Amino acid sequence: MEKILLLKYGELVLKGLNRKFFNNKLLSRVKQQLKKLTDAEGGSFELEYAQSTLCVRARDGADINAAAKLMKKVYGIVSVCTAYETEKDMDSILNIIKINARSLIGSAKSFKCEARRSDKKFPLTSPEICTLAGGAVLEVFPELTVDVRNPDSTVFIEVRDKSAFIHSGGEKGAGGMPNGTNGKALLLLSGGIDSPVAGHLVAKRGVSLDCVYFESPPYTSDLAFDKVKQLAEKLSLYCGSIRLFSVPVTEIQEKIFSDCHPEMTTILLRRFMMRLAERVAERCGAAALVTGESLGQVASQTMPSLVVTDSVAGIPVFRPCIGLDKEEIVTIARQIDTFETSSLPYEDCCTVFTPRHPNIRPTIEQALREEAKLDVDALIENALSQTKSVFIN
Repeated sequence: MEKILLLKYGELVLKGLNRKFFNNKLLSRVKQQLKKLTDAEGGSFELEYAQSTLCVRARDGADINAAAKLMKKVYGIVSVCTAYETEKDMDSILNIIKINARSLIGSAKSFKCEARRSDKKFPLTSPEICTLAGGAVLEVFPELTVDVRNPDSTVFIEVRDKSAFIHSGGEKGAGGMPNGTNGKALLLLSGGIDSPVAGHLVAKRGVSLDCVYFESPPYTSDLAFDKVKQLAEKLSLYCGSIRLFSVPVTEIQEKIFSDCHPEMTTILLRRFMMRLAERVAERCGAAALVTGESLGQVASQTMPSLVVTDSVAGIPVFRPCIGLDKEEIVTIARQIDTFETSSLPYEDCCTVFTPRHPNIRPTIEQALREEAKLDVDALIENALSQTKSVFIN
């Protein structure tokens, strides 16, 4: 008897002739994550692909439970099952069920069995396997009730080509597409709740991420940057290595505040951020920008404001949170463990020089008229010359 992981694939199985490319990307990411674990704790893992499932076996004392936690953060995997592996023999299967009935059933008062045979030469049909497996459970727990419609627990028996696997169902994985299968984008990471969620949602579609953070020293502190760095580290657990760029915009904000109409300061800053982000994207090879904007949430996120902001961008701007309300965004932030960090009370450059009454229906003509008062190119070049970056692995 051996406890292993069954990593179930999702939409990768629909990829047809391109499937090998996606499988290799997923396999590479799984190996990368498991290597981090073995480098830290020792042991090794053996991987075997079979029928839209990746089997992970622990060797030399490696921690299979720790591996399961890591695998739930790998894009492309829809569920992670901790299973018992045994010989493809009904007596062996029933013995495993009896020995491990408590861990399979837990505290359930009702149960059912489900069997799947990818090996159609196995001498018993799926209903026959279920009948015998259910009998084995009832031998150990005769007080249980069989409920095939709405059971408290389900025992799964998978009969495959080489082995049989018994488990109580999988835990939900990250889903989506494997890292690096859909190019690279640059996430505008503000430190708030929304932008890490936006990064996660885009990365989930196979997009590699780098991040850019806009800071305003001395109005924003090192603690604010540390907060953003922590958020990038949490995202990297899902989407792999991230390069985090930090661009100072203090001079830009001060010039906007002193020379431009107060109602336009927010939208003008957003236009500068887009220009700067596009230049940073050129440096890191990103083909698109990602922001955490949700339509109508604040003044800079009204439809007219977004039109004015996007008019300076020469590459696509993805806004995966655009149709989500705050409660939906917070739910995802909690799921990916960024909410608590995002809620830390450190200042953000967008809160510096905030106008009392921002223009919520700006026009491109208004923005151009105000920007004519500024040396836009010089301000951008100066900010870029002071850009720093850190690598997060």
